[in-house]
Amino acid sequence: MKVAALQMVTSTQWAHNRAQAWQLLQQAAAAGAEMAVLPEYFCLMGQRDTDKLALAEPFGDGPMQQFLADSARSLGIWIVGGTLPLQGPDAEHVYNSSCVYNPQGDCVARYDKIHLFCYANERESYDEHRVIAPGNTAVQFDLPSRDGQSWRIGLSTCYDLRFPELYRLHAQAGAQLMLVPSAFTYTTGQAHWALLLRARAVENLAYVLAAAQGGVHENGRRTWGHSMAINPWGEVMALQASEPGVVLADLDWAALQQWRQQLPALQHRVC
Repeated sequence: MKVAALQMVTSTQWAHNRAQAWQLLQQAAAAGAEMAVLPEYFCLMGQRDTDKLALAEPFGDGPMQQFLADSARSLGIWIVGGTLPLQGPDAEHVYNSSCVYNPQGDCVARYDKIHLFCYANERESYDEHRVIAPGNTAVQFDLPSRDGQSWRIGLSTCYDLRFPELYRLHAQAGAQLMLVPSAFTYTTGQAHWALLLRARAVENLAYVLAAAQGGVHENGRRTWGHSMAINPWGEVMALQASEPGVVLADLDWAALQQWRQQLPALQHRVC
């Protein structure tokens, strides 16, 4: 199965971001990808955290969700909508949600980011708790691919990457592929991004596909980028360091089974 991780440099304007996402989705579909994954905050990187509140949509309705549904239907591919703000439990918070659309344009899965990023040093400070409400449920979906296999896919977002228990839940549920749409900061990404992605692949003997924000944004934030695909042996299959682009990878079902048979670590877990 061919998949694509789309790297963006999102701005403060939805119209600009929609055009950038559409161009990348078209490139992925033209290259033969069955599924394309947009990065976290593909729709908006605002001047302030609270800008997400004004853009929030009710689940199942709104221009951002309609764009994802129409794009999936038009291109005939699966689309994972990175994340977008969906209405939260109160007026001061939204959910940071990944919505999955099949080639018919139906939303078949929704995952609300569970772990909320908090980081501060002498130059920068982030606290997603200010405007984001956490989710509480691990979510997988099944993708029947053109190769005749049904791939079970586990959803996660950015900071979730630091919590291996979420990915183990996906593995226990039978996932062979983990998705990680992200907007890692340059500081934390440079230090830990590739290390964490490879660890999640190796410990779960699963493919990992990470679509990232990668560059200097209109609001001054700098994201690490390095969107990549990693195989179950921890090898980087494809990568784009910075700026918008499409990372393509062919996932090999037979190779996955061989890795899991040769090293049956998932069967040896005792705690």
